[in-house]
Amino acid sequence: MLPLLRSALAVVLVASALPAAALAPPPVPLVQDTRQMIVVTTDGWDATQGSLQAYTYADAKGWQAEGEPFAVAVGRNGSAWGVGLRPNPTDEGAQQPGDPIKQEGDGRSPAGMFFLGTAFGYAAKADTALPYQPMLASSYCMDVPDSKYYNRIVDAEVVGAEAVEGSTEPMRLDLHNKGDVRYREGFVIEHNPGGKAGKGSCIFAHLWRTPGEATAGCTAMQPEHMRALLKWLDPAQKPIFVLLPRAQYHRLQGPWALPTLPPQSEAAR
Repeated sequence: MLPLLRSALAVVLVASALPAAALAPPPVPLVQDTRQMIVVTTDGWDATQGSLQAYTYADAKGWQAEGEPFAVAVGRNGSAWGVGLRPNPTDEGAQQPGDPIKQEGDGRSPAGMFFLGTAFGYAAKADTALPYQPMLASSYCMDVPDSKYYNRIVDAEVVGAEAVEGSTEPMRLDLHNKGDVRYREGFVIEHNPGGKAGKGSCIFAHLWRTPGEATAGCTAMQPEHMRALLKWLDPAQKPIFVLLPRAQYHRLQGPWALPTLPPQSEAAR
């Protein structure tokens, strides 16, 4: 009996030495049935560079890093609170006094938590399970706040040339801007899905032309990373996109049931 008692005592002692977080069950995602998350973190509201880490959720283990973190570029003026799944009126303390708020044309990427929309690109099809929309010479994303198509990708051949007047977002940038590759591959980040006028529009993850080039409010990366994300993303897993400055991320990690950032994310900056 003594060896058995010693073994039992050893188990108790080891368990008591573990931190409470190690004994607690993993946090349940805020969005029901979400099993994939893309997390972008930056050094602060005005930072134009960030680190992207993908995560997969397992019931027994919680959020697990998927691959290694990598560098991305965000808005030329940094980031600002956007309109999405989070923050919302129940998120007490998420938005602090003085925090920037996303507005049309401010050059900031929306911060918060968002669903993903369709994938898009110049090719007729792509290696992704996301719904895919090939872009045409007549495809535009409407960034005109008083347009009834605000924050939507439309085809001028369908809605009429007058309906897209004023848009600064032709989706075939290669045809409209001397071979521009940025929208060759990408996906929609569902910021401001209700199309509230002036709150920001046409927010994507897309390619960068040169490494680290800041955006008008999107998240940009190199082609091999985009291809890997598109191949990995699965709409059946209800993927979500999170972008936050690190200080806000650490403050909201518990309330929003966010993954623990791996040490490698710092190396990707």
